[in-house]
Amino acid sequence: MSDLQQMFGPARPPPPGFDAANAPNHEDIEKQFAVKAVQHMEVYWKILEKVRGSAIRLTKMDNEIYEHLMEEFPDFDPAEEIDEDELKSKAGKEKWRKFMMKYEKLVDDYNFGTMLRTSPKVEYDQDTTIFCPRMQFYAYEIARNKKGLNDWIYEKNHPESQRQGGQDTAAES
Repeated sequence: MSDLQQMFGPARPPPPGFDAANAPNHEDIEKQFAVKAVQHMEVYWKILEKVRGSAIRLTKMDNEIYEHLMEEFPDFDPAEEIDEDELKSKAGKEKWRKFMMKYEKLVDDYNFGTMLRTSPKVEYDQDTTIFCPRMQFYAYEIARNKKGLNDWIYEKNHPESQRQGGQDTAAES
């Protein structure tokens, strides 16, 4: 079970007979989705403050997701700032939809709305955060974590780990 699944628990299935395609938009439901997205963002940030990103496993399939990401997006660079217009363009949406659909039955909440930082160099903020499907969040954050791009968050909160050459086993155990 991933760190995030331990915090939130498994996803609950929709009620019997629920048809998402024809479901009306209710303001209360939209608010609940927004609350869940913000909770997810806050929990993920707290995890990054407590554990180096390079030591985090977000899903049971992190390696497979990363390999698939690099196959489908060979020029992908997790250190680059996300161009939201390109990401949400018609071509971008089609390419990401194809990528994400592979995980429809494999990753819980793969299509659930999630907050994503536009750069691994910044904290979550109104100007540095976009809303995206959970699978896109996983793809970006798995790549960022594998490259150690989120480790600065832990190090900022544990300056003593830098004095020890980055070996702070007490905080990670």
